Amino acid sequence: MAVLAPGPVDPAPPATRLRAPGPRRQVVPPLPADRLTSWVISAVLGFVALAARLWGINYPRDLLFDEAYYPPEARELLIWGHEYNRGYSFIVHPPLGKWLIALGEQLFGYNSFGWRFPSAVAGSVAVVLLFRLARRLTGSTLVGLLAGVLMLADGFQFTLSRIGLLDIFLQVLVLAAVSCLVVDRDVVRARVRAAGAVGAGGFRLGPRGWRIAAGFLFGCACAVKWSGIWFLAFFAVLSLFWDRAAWREAGVRSPTATTARRGLPGAVWALATVPVLTYLASFTGWFLGETSQGKAWAQQHPDTAWPWVPDALRSLWHQHAEWWRFHNGLSTPHPWESGPWSWLVDGRPILLWNPQGLTDADGEQAIRYILMVGTPTLWLVFAPAMLWLLWRIIARRDPAALTAGVGIAAGWLTWFVNLDRTMFIFYIAPALPFFVLAVALALQDVVGPLDASWLRRRAGLGAACLYVAVVAGTFVFFWPVLTGEPLSNAEWVQRMWFPSWF
Repeated sequence: MAVLAPGPVDPAPPATRLRAPGPRRQVVPPLPADRLTSWVISAVLGFVALAARLWGINYPRDLLFDEAYYPPEARELLIWGHEYNRGYSFIVHPPLGKWLIALGEQLFGYNSFGWRFPSAVAGSVAVVLLFRLARRLTGSTLVGLLAGVLMLADGFQFTLSRIGLLDIFLQVLVLAAVSCLVVDRDVVRARVRAAGAVGAGGFRLGPRGWRIAAGFLFGCACAVKWSGIWFLAFFAVLSLFWDRAAWREAGVRSPTATTARRGLPGAVWALATVPVLTYLASFTGWFLGETSQGKAWAQQHPDTAWPWVPDALRSLWHQHAEWWRFHNGLSTPHPWESGPWSWLVDGRPILLWNPQGLTDADGEQAIRYILMVGTPTLWLVFAPAMLWLLWRIIARRDPAALTAGVGIAAGWLTWFVNLDRTMFIFYIAPALPFFVLAVALALQDVVGPLDASWLRRRAGLGAACLYVAVVAGTFVFFWPVLTGEPLSNAEWVQRMWFPSWF
């Protein structure tokens, strides 16, 4: 990409102004040499994921759970360019996720396949992205494959990819943005190392296309749901620390000052300005519409603060303030609500579909149950995997573990800020890939280092593959309650492992 070409290099100051490079405790592994193989694996993972998610995706044809809001609003976007102004406050999310649903409706019509097809594509892309990200972070195609297969075999991600909700789009956009930032990290490190003798103040890096792409994708994530803001903030800070580490390893005397001079201005543009502009662009239909929800607020309230700001922007700001009050004060009891602690152990999955009065061919009672539940043999190891992740961060200063930890903090810990709010398990969707990455990193240690003995590696690889096979087998076992296939009462009870799943 031409945008990644280096800018003019400042002349290096005398070598006497350099400090000796510090010990490299944070080792970023090189990418494996099996590039073609990795793309073949990517294609296979993507194909299998998409085929599984599209199989019977149009059942049931009714609107499920919050599909009552998003597919109808997506159709309104196709008709008017904005959600219909109903005069009440159920339009409480930015429009981009609904535009993505609208794309499926435009292609296949306003039906269950049309409004769910984009989710299936997004969920499949997320599987491939996690494989690519894990491979780059660890320098191991094997670890990437373990992460990709675990994501592929997760019942929660599978079910979320088969329903017209917004959270699967948030997941894939966050994952894509983080992946771009990691590529930017590696590109910058490679350029700094290739420069040889680096001056005390570093040199100008020029435009950084991968970081700008990350900012655009983070802006898109925020335009789906506001929780994307946490990922943007956390990973923007981490990106600056990556820059500092690159300058420090190059021997720059003051890596912090160099990062502030060489990296911060570009970061403000790429990870602040670009996301804001992207977010505002997602409201183009709202700006152009004459009857958009809240569009006339500024004209109806001319005496409010900042009258010099254009009416449309003041109205949009007020609309966001109304949304904030709605989300922050949402505390209506719901039978399938759950708290962040319970998410880690599948404490309260969401029942999406359970029609009554069904019988099979023999006239016996049949149960059709669609439960948004994570594969238990995967989710029940999230907590110990987090502890292992923390150990890798503290003891090894492992960059891969740190990346996973930041993703978990942004997508899970932030929900503890307001525990009085009504929450659901699908809020964990954008953090899920980082939990799966934590499990894959634990499996990497199970396999063992490359310099371990042949027996140690084979035993570790066997144990890791056995665990992944158990997860995949559990996923197959739960398939009927993920897709709504008819079950007898005994078969259904076998799959209800905990009382809170009923």
